[in-house]
Amino acid sequence: MDQPSGRSFMQVLCEKYSPENFPYRRGPGMGVHVPATPQGSPMKDRLNLPSVLVLNSCGITCAGDENEIAAFCAHVSELDLSDNKLEDWHEVSKIVSNVPHLEFLNLSSNPLSLSVLERRCAGSFAGVRKLVLNNSKASWETVHTILQELPDLEELFLCLNDYETVSCSPVCCQSLKLLHITDNNLQDWTEIRKLGIMFPSLDTLILANNNLTTIEESEDSLARLFPNLRSINLHKSGLHCWEDIDKLNSFPKLEEVKLLGIPLLQSYTTEERRKLLIARLPSIVKLNGSIVADGEREDSERFFIRYYMEFPEEEVPFRYHELVTKYGKLEPLAVVDLRPQSSVKVEIHFQDKVEEMSIRLDQTVAELKKHLKTVVQLSTSNMLLFYLDQEAPFGPEEMKYSSRALHSYGIRDGDKIYVEPRMK
Repeated sequence: MDQPSGRSFMQVLCEKYSPENFPYRRGPGMGVHVPATPQGSPMKDRLNLPSVLVLNSCGITCAGDENEIAAFCAHVSELDLSDNKLEDWHEVSKIVSNVPHLEFLNLSSNPLSLSVLERRCAGSFAGVRKLVLNNSKASWETVHTILQELPDLEELFLCLNDYETVSCSPVCCQSLKLLHITDNNLQDWTEIRKLGIMFPSLDTLILANNNLTTIEESEDSLARLFPNLRSINLHKSGLHCWEDIDKLNSFPKLEEVKLLGIPLLQSYTTEERRKLLIARLPSIVKLNGSIVADGEREDSERFFIRYYMEFPEEEVPFRYHELVTKYGKLEPLAVVDLRPQSSVKVEIHFQDKVEEMSIRLDQTVAELKKHLKTVVQLSTSNMLLFYLDQEAPFGPEEMKYSSRALHSYGIRDGDKIYVEPRMK
C-alpha cells in the first residue's frame, strides 16, 4: 500500500532528535534513552530520545516505518502530535501501537474528522490515560469508540470542537476523572447532564466559554448525576440568576468553583461578587482559584446578612435565614467617615480679645496670617503666631514656617491660636 504524501512521523523524529540537534545528556530527570540502532536502519547514528516527545507543527501526515517506531519509542510515555496534518486514524494507530508505554497523547488540531475511527484502530490506544483532541472536530461517534477501547482513560480534552449537543455513549466510562470541554456551544443543560450519565466518576468538569444559560435540574437529580464532582469551571457561561448558583450546592462533593465573567455578577463590585458567592456556597474551599479561609468565610456570611437585611421579605434568599440562625440578627455597620477634617473652629487670642473662628486646614501659615490681618490689625510681617493644643503638656508652639500647612499641626476643634506683635 502506498504511503500517504507528506512527512512521516519517523522522518520528523530522526530530524529533531538526531545527535546533532538533540545531544545526549546525562543526569537525573533528563529522561534520555539511547536505543540500539535497528538492523537495516537507514539512520547513521543512534537517536537520543527523551521519554516525552514533542513533535507539534511538523507537517506529519503518516507514521513511517513501524519497525523503527517500535525500536526507538519503546520507552516513550508522552507524545505531542498537535497541529500536524494527520487525517487518517489508521496512521495514528500505526504510531501509537508501537509505543507500548504511552500514557499521554495530544492530537489537537489535526484534521482527523476526515476519517472514521474503527474499533480495531482505537484498540491501539488502550494504555493511554490522558487524551487531548482539542480542535480536532472529533465526532461523538469517534469519542464513543475511544471510550470503549480505553479502559484506563482518566483525562479527556474536547475543546474547540464546535459541539452544540452531546451524544450519550452506549457504555459508561467509569475511569474518567477530568473532562475539559471548553469553547464549544453547549448552551442547554439537557446536554450537560448527559456528561454526568457517561462519566459517573467525574471529579473535575471544565465548561468555560460554553454560554450555558441555566441549570435546569432538581437538587436530587443533580446529586445522582454528578456524585463525585469536586471541581467545576463555569467561567464565561451565560448563568444569570442566583438560583443557578444555589443549585451547585446539590453536588455532594463539590469544593472548588470558578465563576468569572458570568452575566449574573456584572452589576456587582469585585468585593460583593466574591463575598456573596462564598456565602451562598457553604461547602467550597476554593473560589476562582483562591483558597477560602475560615476568617474570609465568616466575614462573607456576615456581609451576606447585612446585604439582604433591608430587602423585602419576598426577595430575601433562603440562605439568609440559615445564616441568621447561625449568627443571629446583626446590626448594620456604622458608617465611619475616614476623610481628613477640612476645617476646624479655634479661638484666636490677641491681647485681651478672644474671637472664635473657623479656619481651613489646607491653607498655610502665611495664608492664615493674611486672613487674620483685619482681625488683629497687624501686618503679616509683624505678626507672630503660636498654636496651643488643648492636650499638649509643653505649652504653645510657634508657627514659624510660613509654607507649612495647618493640617500638619493636628489642629482640632477648640484649640487656641495666640497672635503677638513682633518685637522691634
